[in-house]
Amino acid sequence: MDGLKHPEAELSILLVDDPQIEEMNQRFLGRRGPTNVIAFPMREGPFADLTPSLLGDVVISVDTAHREARAADLSLEQRLTQLLVHGILHLCGYDHEQDAAGARRMAAKTRALLKRIEDRSTLEARIPKAAGWAAHLQKPRNAG
Repeated sequence: MDGLKHPEAELSILLVDDPQIEEMNQRFLGRRGPTNVIAFPMREGPFADLTPSLLGDVVISVDTAHREARAADLSLEQRLTQLLVHGILHLCGYDHEQDAAGARRMAAKTRALLKRIEDRSTLEARIPKAAGWAAHLQKPRNAG
């Protein structure tokens, strides 16, 4: 959340199937059919000040994410990460549906955040796991 200038922010992530997200899509957005991600911001409306650190909820359909991952030749983890970033950006006020400038701004921020996540994942893969590294440091020199 540091990349969005919300280092202390909290959010809820809900992974659902297509029937569940279809119901939410219809009920809350008036749209028919399943979708890949829905964001419910908590920093808007009359009760926004109650929990200022709570950004809101991101709901992702794993069924839709799986289909989209296969179609784009991505892993499910990659697609879920993309959708989570998309949902979080909506919670932070980004909007791609209102105008082209907003869509470009959101697309640029998405690319920047996904690159940051990818870079961090690559770095973590190269660093020994904390427990293993700590054990290595505690080993006596003559123990081999």
